[in-house]
Amino acid sequence: MHSSDRSTRGPSVTGRFDREAPEGESGLFFGILPRKCSIFKLFLACSLLGFLSMLWLQLSCTGDVRKQEGAPPKQSCPSLPRIVNEDPSWGPHRLALLVPFRERFEELLSFVPHMHQYLSDKKVRHHIFIINQVDHYRFNRASLINVGFLESGNDTDYIAMHDVDLLPLNPNLDYGFPEKGPFHVASPELHPLYHYKTYVGGILLLTKQHYELCNGMSNRFWGWGREDDEFYRRLKGAGLQLFRPTGIRTGSQTFRHIHDPAWRKRDQKRIAAQKQEQFKVDHEGGLHNVQYRVESRSEVAIGGAPCTVLNILLECDLNETPWCAFS
Repeated sequence: MHSSDRSTRGPSVTGRFDREAPEGESGLFFGILPRKCSIFKLFLACSLLGFLSMLWLQLSCTGDVRKQEGAPPKQSCPSLPRIVNEDPSWGPHRLALLVPFRERFEELLSFVPHMHQYLSDKKVRHHIFIINQVDHYRFNRASLINVGFLESGNDTDYIAMHDVDLLPLNPNLDYGFPEKGPFHVASPELHPLYHYKTYVGGILLLTKQHYELCNGMSNRFWGWGREDDEFYRRLKGAGLQLFRPTGIRTGSQTFRHIHDPAWRKRDQKRIAAQKQEQFKVDHEGGLHNVQYRVESRSEVAIGGAPCTVLNILLECDLNETPWCAFS
């Protein structure tokens, strides 16, 4: 059984920057300004420092500052979304946007404002859930999606399994309620990287009823990859027809892929029997036996866009899947 500890823990930052003035230095700002300084001069100094700080932030965000070796790639400054309140006239359905996540904060800063504005422009009622894995096991995307489904509440009736590094650009993509069957938004013809016919990763929409019919996703996939391929076989086993976009002519420009593999390498290690197990269908595990604990649940705004951040501790049976740990 899973358990939930929903006490919200806010981050705290403490620190002191004390420095004694050496002999002969008897001024403010370590000698830059004299001890006897007028309020006007002090105001000018503070204004200058503030201007230089804002200039540096803008340059470093847009990439005009020369990159240092080993530094993370610079991202474009995300434009702030318009604050849009949902209107019941948008329709009866509400989307739970489930984002499995770990440590990719620079991508999250772009993702949440972009998706909130994109879906609001399309008049899609939605709530964004960041399912943040905070345990010490290897990343498990499928289990996090299962957790997001269980924690998304009763005010949403369909889900989007959505990668944090994939931003839709074409406004004609359909994020509406997939009543007929699962709808693969990031189809092989449109995804920037993956083009095989059975691919269902990136962005996939399902009604909650259809996701339960599949018993969710397998919890046996620790590390990167293969959980989507197993889920494709679950969809077929449940008798569900897969739908994909039609009439989209933007090709590889349909999405913006913001993941940089040179900076964030994927965990593609295959440990113990994982190499053989990764191609098998998990007939027993899934939504109803995912083991986890909710460490905290926070309602936050990123760039003005609201979302819920769930800090999740997954559990692993080392006898069943010893490859969940690195050692």
